[in-house]
Amino acid sequence: METIRISVEPGICGFLCQVEARRQDKQRAIVKITGSQCELIQKMAENLKEVTVSIIFTPHTRNPVFKAAELAGCHLTCPIPVAVLKAAEVALGLALPRDACISFMQHEKKDAT
Repeated sequence: METIRISVEPGICGFLCQVEARRQDKQRAIVKITGSQCELIQKMAENLKEVTVSIIFTPHTRNPVFKAAELAGCHLTCPIPVAVLKAAEVALGLALPRDACISFMQHEKKDAT
């Protein structure tokens, strides 16, 4: 089965990583987070080995992926947990592989007059 690979540039921390997901069966995807020098993401990766269809549809407050990030001490706005869910979603055939992006718009400085 095809392995879905996502490259994540999480932001100011600079700890790039890769997320991989491979369909195990109709309900489960095996996930792997690699390449990050962030100790918190490494800890999250140790505790997160698979994502099921039901996890993809579990609300944020009860979602095991977000719980794993919280237990590891990840920053609330870290995009890696979302990347894990996106990779699993595509691996399980629930979404098409499309890039997602958060970009800050350039803003003009106002004169202090």
